[in-house]
Amino acid sequence: MKTAIVIGASGLVGSNLVSLLLDDHRFEKIVIFTRRPSLINHKKLKEHVIQFDSSEAFIPYVKGDVLFSALGTTIKAAGSQANQYLVDYTYQYQFAKAASDNGVQNFVLVSAAHASPDAYFFYSRMKGELERDICRLNFAHIRILKPGLLCGERSQKRPGEWIGFMALTSINRIGLFRRYRPIHGKTVARAMINANFLNEKAHQVFELDRLFSLAANH
Repeated sequence: MKTAIVIGASGLVGSNLVSLLLDDHRFEKIVIFTRRPSLINHKKLKEHVIQFDSSEAFIPYVKGDVLFSALGTTIKAAGSQANQYLVDYTYQYQFAKAASDNGVQNFVLVSAAHASPDAYFFYSRMKGELERDICRLNFAHIRILKPGLLCGERSQKRPGEWIGFMALTSINRIGLFRRYRPIHGKTVARAMINANFLNEKAHQVFELDRLFSLAANH
């Protein structure tokens, strides 16, 4: 019976993740950190409404068996690259560092396909820098999931994702770029949970179509 910590609980992947964790008998407590109340009423749920800029206030509460990170934003929502970096890198790294320092053994991160600290594009480089620095922390197991285009119901519409989804769906009907087929947020969430229970290696990375098979494993 484990305690799971979740950041990014209000997003597409995170909201599906919390729902699955609450129904999973292997977890007795789900601790989420959010900017706004989730309005979820469940006996297993412990919610901390926080300001992510005030890390000193929440660090003592980042305790459990596994930290699941599905936090992220878009450049449009953030307003600038600096603000997006704050959410996608700084906040996530601060939580990971707090978890590591508090003795949390496992970390599961949702990153992005082709992320690399040497990438030309800002978004891929930012995600790659986070992956690199997370792997330097003192977790027993780190699982990095790198999905392609996400699909599913979001609280905020993203027209660019919808256009990409339609294009990839059409291409996949004739068998092209199957590795890049869109993946539902719930599928990624299920893959995150399954990844947490893999004990073969200290660090493992799952990219694109590998997430479908990971989500199907029990």
